[in-house]
Amino acid sequence: MSATINFYFDPVCPFAWMTSKWVRQVQAQRDYTVDWRFISLRLINSEVDYDAHFPPEYEAGHTAGLRLLRVAARARSEHGRTSVAGFYAALGAHIFDAAPDPAEQRGEGELRERRGTREFVEPILDEAGLPRALAQALDDESWDREIRQETDEALALTGKDVGTPIIHFEPPAGVAFFGPVISRLPDEDSAVELWDHVVGLARFPGFAELKRSLREQPQLAALGGDTTRVGRQEDWQGGRKADQSAQGKS
Repeated sequence: MSATINFYFDPVCPFAWMTSKWVRQVQAQRDYTVDWRFISLRLINSEVDYDAHFPPEYEAGHTAGLRLLRVAARARSEHGRTSVAGFYAALGAHIFDAAPDPAEQRGEGELRERRGTREFVEPILDEAGLPRALAQALDDESWDREIRQETDEALALTGKDVGTPIIHFEPPAGVAFFGPVISRLPDEDSAVELWDHVVGLARFPGFAELKRSLREQPQLAALGGDTTRVGRQEDWQGGRKADQSAQGKS
């Protein structure tokens, strides 16, 4: 598939989801094609002691992300690369754009773990127009080799000290970067303006990094975000909020 950009995502990463929504805004206004590719936070952190380095719910969340990527990999194999776009869109809408149910009795770890179950994914496959049988891939580790290869491919483009998403501009010769990480969606006009600025940086071969650790909390309904106001500022270091002492990526 010849694409304008390759977008590497883990379906449980809120920053990847926010950036993907912005990319879709731009795609609707420009003649761009996107190849939605895989990068697994669980595989990136495969050598990390989760108990020592992450909050308790992170391992369940990252593991669910890997399980969902297995389903996406099988969908791509059996229904073509374009099937990933609809499946990811449906996943993200359920994971991040739905407000928490106040009657939900599950803890955060249980909620994240549920995302890697047939109960969660089968209705989403319905929405994406894909067969429920694809959910059998949740437990099929044979897809991990393909996901690992694509994860390694993404990290080879940027270096390993990054998280998700990774965008490869104008592949194969173009530059790839982690991010851009955005906490809120721009309006339609600003979306294209922001895109043009980012592409301008990406096209300069000497550009390496533009970063700050202070961020606004992502304006996503599942995280309690409110698009009518500026979110609470947080300090993120090493891929997570600084008050959560750990190494690795989140």
